[in-house]
Amino acid sequence: MSLHRTFPDAHGGGRPREDIRMNDTLPNGTLQNGTLHNGTGDDVAQAAPSGNASDSVADNRGWAASAHIAALVAALATSWFAGVAGAVAAFVVWLIVRDRSTFAAAHAKEALNFNFSMFLYAVASIVLVVFTLGLGLLVAVPVWIVLAIAWLVFTIVAAVKAYDGVDYRYPLTIRLF
Repeated sequence: MSLHRTFPDAHGGGRPREDIRMNDTLPNGTLQNGTLHNGTGDDVAQAAPSGNASDSVADNRGWAASAHIAALVAALATSWFAGVAGAVAAFVVWLIVRDRSTFAAAHAKEALNFNFSMFLYAVASIVLVVFTLGLGLLVAVPVWIVLAIAWLVFTIVAAVKAYDGVDYRYPLTIRLF
């Protein structure tokens, strides 16, 4: 049973302690049967059960889905070839959630890897076009169309899966991070 109660900090204010479990030992006392004992026989605080446990689950799912959506919006706003923007957006979400939720952090990292992979594929196709003096366009244009459609579909599927609380691994992804 997790507890949600504000305990005094060093500055006299309060801070939430959601990481406390029943019968955990704390630096200045012991939590037993929902009551924090400070070792002097005085009860410091009566712990209350946390509100709704599904709030944090929904928050984690929201952050996970936002990693995919942020990458999609950033890449669309800066053009598909600047897929680096999608990777940067996913990286920013990863920085925000990496210590809070392993689920959301894993989705953000997956979105980062996928968007960076799409960027690498686009760069490789541009190099092909340049080195073949334009003849590579015969191959590159269909590849760009397929990659753009796949990128859009896979990103939407990933966002939906993340919001449903399901782990998702993008296909065609080079996992560098």
